[in-house]
Amino acid sequence: MVKHSSRIELSQSSLTKNVNFLLKKVGEGVRISSVVKANAYGHGIKQFVKMAEKAGIDHFATASAFEAEEVLTAKAKSSDVMIMGILYDVDIAWAILNEIEFYVFNYARLPLVLENAKKLGIKAKVHIEVETGANRTGLPQKEFSKTLTFLKKHSDHLVFKGLCTHFGGAESFSNMFKINSQHQRYKNFLKECKQKNIMPEIRHIACSAAALAFKDTVYDMVRIGVAQYGFWPSPDIYYAHLQEIGKQSDGSLRRIFTWKTDVMDVRDVDVGEFIGYGTSYQATQDMKVAVMPLGYSNGYPKAQSNQGHVLIKGKKASIVGLINMNLFMVDVSHIEGVQVGDEVVLVGRQGNNTINISSFTEVTQLLNNEMLSRLPAAIPREIVS
Repeated sequence: MVKHSSRIELSQSSLTKNVNFLLKKVGEGVRISSVVKANAYGHGIKQFVKMAEKAGIDHFATASAFEAEEVLTAKAKSSDVMIMGILYDVDIAWAILNEIEFYVFNYARLPLVLENAKKLGIKAKVHIEVETGANRTGLPQKEFSKTLTFLKKHSDHLVFKGLCTHFGGAESFSNMFKINSQHQRYKNFLKECKQKNIMPEIRHIACSAAALAFKDTVYDMVRIGVAQYGFWPSPDIYYAHLQEIGKQSDGSLRRIFTWKTDVMDVRDVDVGEFIGYGTSYQATQDMKVAVMPLGYSNGYPKAQSNQGHVLIKGKKASIVGLINMNLFMVDVSHIEGVQVGDEVVLVGRQGNNTINISSFTEVTQLLNNEMLSRLPAAIPREIVS
């Protein structure tokens, strides 16, 4: 197999540490559903599922049936899969046949689910997502009573696996009123379940932010996305954690992801010459630059042009000129002995220096999630210790 222009390393020990921290944080008896949408936030579904299972995870959540199929090929038989988003009508039978759990967020879908379950002779495992204020997806209050009646009537074919909702902005304390309002509405849905004597097997509403900061939102299961990959959902959540433990910094969550490439070429540039496309960077002195064999088509943000850094021989090298589709240049005038083939760290640690995802997001105005999910699936992912 030929070598790709960059590679991603995934740390098993860091993931295990993250999972252990999260399990301790949410408390005994609470199950973690590992959210692996967007190719496991850019980490690679197939690699990450195996790592997560090794760390003790046995439940995975996806945004689509397509992603769920990827999880099926990677997971152990005992692990469960849940589709939180798009499941086309044509794929309902497939989901039931593979014992995949899935969200239902409108009443009209239930008869079709029932029809498929009857034909297959297999119970469908449904999570009823209710509308509490995000106004994205969710069963409205006016449809809830008849939904419970339908589930109760057809319990031979439909399993009321879960009752869930999604918070619209738990990452920011400025949204506290909204979050509290959503939680109260969810409690009202639960109250109606009790009144009708039909309860879900699993109650779940907390994402990473809510699970870390709002303990009263932690029920039977939490849906953990960004935190398991070693990123705090927001500064608000991180500072709340520091306040809780009485520290000024904390390394409870570790980035599991390192992105590397290699020096493609080393060139001398005379004073006054321009580097790359256009005239955005002009050499103010004689320089030595190293060429990187990747660019914005490989997920490296163009907004890092003339602003970002990479690590070579443990030292920071500044990006000079515009980032191209599949090339960019860095200044290595101050680094002795840089040669073609030298390892370059794009995200991660080398020597005593570190480049974090936050150094990208601060410049590009991207969320951590957005930056990670843009990484092409074609980049090789390797699990390391």
